Amino acid sequence: MKEDAALTRGGIQVISRAAAVLRALREDPNGLSLGQIAERVGLPRSTVQRIVAALQDERLVFAAGSSGIRLGPEVTALAEAVKFNVVDICRPYLVELVKLTDETADLSVLRGQSMIFLDQVSGMQRLRAISAVGDVFPLTDTANGRAVLAALPIETAQGLVQAEWDQRGSTHSWPAFDQLLQRVREEGVAYDLDEHSPGISAAGVAFGDWRGALHAISVPIPTSRFDQQREVVTAALLKIKAQLAATFGA
Repeated sequence: MKEDAALTRGGIQVISRAAAVLRALREDPNGLSLGQIAERVGLPRSTVQRIVAALQDERLVFAAGSSGIRLGPEVTALAEAVKFNVVDICRPYLVELVKLTDETADLSVLRGQSMIFLDQVSGMQRLRAISAVGDVFPLTDTANGRAVLAALPIETAQGLVQAEWDQRGSTHSWPAFDQLLQRVREEGVAYDLDEHSPGISAAGVAFGDWRGALHAISVPIPTSRFDQQREVVTAALLKIKAQLAATFGA
């Protein structure tokens, strides 16, 4: 049994090291030498040489002459076979969120300068917020938009925020809004307190998928019961956010 456990650990280590080599090559599609790979993954050159040889046998990498080692054709074939729909993947999380809160749960994605509504699971409450797939939400006064802005580099977020303000003809203070985003980064959850749609408040969290696209899961609540639900909803969103991070490898 001890020998089997040792073999299992060794096999897992080999897979982990091979994945590290493939990721290093992904970051430099023009190719890397064995020495460069070894430096980037923190492994001895001899170990990297053995891993690369095994990956070459599987057509996962190939030697491109003077350019060094590059990702091979089998990687492309595997990538094309991986078809994932973020709506299908996130639907169970929306359902769980509804079970935890009794409130409606929304999924949206950052596209250009707006959040695009992708999916919704209705809550159990008689009075609830309803949106339609394809609806467009602004970034600066919505929970989902603010959550995504807080997940972006500050310069990128500032550019999107200023573009939205300019489009609306609004005058706001970037330093004050940046402080709001900093609170979102620290707390992990963004809020819209009756700011986007009168009578509706919301809380939301952001996450990135395997392709790097930024999404948000949010919970819109009639403002009349938001305060009493805020603690429960915040805890549920943070739980779901951790699960999403595990799923998408964030």
